[in-house]
Amino acid sequence: MRSRRRETFAFYLSIGPWLLGFLLFIAGPMLISLVISFTDWDLLSAPRWVGLDNYAKMLDDRRFWQALRVTTVYTLFYVPSDLAGGLLLAMLVHPRLVGVRLMRTVFYLPTVLSGVAFVVVWLWMLNPTSGLVNTLLAQAGIQGPRWLMDPQWALASLLLMSFWGWGRTMVIFLAGLKSIPGEYYEAAAIDGAGGLRQFAAITLPLLTPTIFFNLILSIIGTFQTFTSAFVATDGGPLDATLFYVLYLYKQAFELRHMGYASALAWVLFAVVLALTVTVFRSQRRWVFYGGEREL
Repeated sequence: MRSRRRETFAFYLSIGPWLLGFLLFIAGPMLISLVISFTDWDLLSAPRWVGLDNYAKMLDDRRFWQALRVTTVYTLFYVPSDLAGGLLLAMLVHPRLVGVRLMRTVFYLPTVLSGVAFVVVWLWMLNPTSGLVNTLLAQAGIQGPRWLMDPQWALASLLLMSFWGWGRTMVIFLAGLKSIPGEYYEAAAIDGAGGLRQFAAITLPLLTPTIFFNLILSIIGTFQTFTSAFVATDGGPLDATLFYVLYLYKQAFELRHMGYASALAWVLFAVVLALTVTVFRSQRRWVFYGGEREL
């Protein structure tokens, strides 16, 4: 009994710092924001209880629906491109070739750079008059668009900028590829299976746990998109890049509508939670572990 008590005490002593940080910096602020979402508070005066008014206000808020639409459209395009691009890069750098380590470093390096720094670089590249992209297009006889300054191209421009972050997904896919036993490919080659057949019958099914993991990360990360839109366009032009988190930020720290911003945050939490639960439930149909379908 003394030994068990010592182990129990050591366990709680070990997790104590994490548990204290979780309560003070995650769970506590979340509960406080939930209470604030039922109030009208501008940070300067005392909060005033308004009940569900903040949530009802969203139904008639045009910019709320615009922010939700922009984020949803961006997610629908970003998530498949992130998965496909990361897998493609992983397949390219997976074989043991000369210089492959350098290629892995080059592909992964943009993901560790400051978000503001890479956005500034893209602002220069997408400058409609003197940017690198339009200069190259002009040499090919193509009139480049106004990119971030054009409402029809602004969101597509941010999507193009996001491709620079495929290195994060690539590293995870690379780990998944390395976990696949080489004997499977040898047996398939003996049976006469070509590269495409091996990819469809071996690589893709055994990578489904990795695809599932990357899918969850991509969905959660995309709905939290903020830096690129804030630095590059500030939600413009004409709210074409007004992402949900950017709109939440404007309501909280520019307009000081803390109650409404807290309500927006909880709606975002509910949307991301619903999508995550849906993906988790769907894994029974398409995620395979150890070559067998999960029951």
